[in-house]
Amino acid sequence: MVRSPAVAGQFYPANPSILEKEVSSYTQEVKRENALGVLSPHAGYIYSGKVAGSVYSRINIPKDVIIIGPNHTGLGEPEAVMCSGTWKMPGGDVAINTDLVDSIKKISKYLRDDHFAHLREHSLEVQIPFLQHFRKGLRIVPIAMISMDYAICQDIGHAVAKAVEAFKEPVLIVASSDMTHYESDKSAREKDKKAIDRVLALDPEGLLKTVRDHRITMCGVIPATIMLIACKELGARKAELVDYATSAETSGDYDHVVGYAGIIVK
Repeated sequence: MVRSPAVAGQFYPANPSILEKEVSSYTQEVKRENALGVLSPHAGYIYSGKVAGSVYSRINIPKDVIIIGPNHTGLGEPEAVMCSGTWKMPGGDVAINTDLVDSIKKISKYLRDDHFAHLREHSLEVQIPFLQHFRKGLRIVPIAMISMDYAICQDIGHAVAKAVEAFKEPVLIVASSDMTHYESDKSAREKDKKAIDRVLALDPEGLLKTVRDHRITMCGVIPATIMLIACKELGARKAELVDYATSAETSGDYDHVVGYAGIIVK
């Protein structure tokens, strides 16, 4: 199974050299550290590229990355992992790590093999050019989520942690999420801080409850919850907010913004 890009030429440039130049413009040469997981946004690069670039610039990118994103399209299984095949990207093909997928899938009661859920979904795809910028020969495990049940998050988070632990090689867990959608800049920043504080506290259940109680339109709250559960099981001790921005900084529209947070978990 070969998956073609769904949003190349829309969210990011389809031309490889132009794409590499744009990704480079959002990254920095800074001291890098190892991380268990990250939270990174998935909007068009003109809006969220700076935040994503700040996150990926700060960490060592291993060869193998588990990317968990929300399923915006509603297609396919509610807990969908693409178990085999290749993702064609402008920067080069990316293989799925079938060994890691198999290990996760054997432990989880919920994950289902489903390429259909991934065909038009952008939230995982937009992370890949940044990952490829720092790591050639990248391999991925793509997981797209619709479910909003904490018990399912626990199951998949546990499965991810056990599989990573058994893999014996470094693995990064990426949760793809934007924050508040289409509220004022002031409201978005206030609401997003509540959710960010729960991530920084390494509190996955609190994150999900906070997002629900305060009606925070964080589209990737489930991926973030799963990432936190897995990272905590793998020994995470702290999280750090690297960058935060809203779309107003690009568009100039402060009445209807989307928020973007970049967080490292280590």
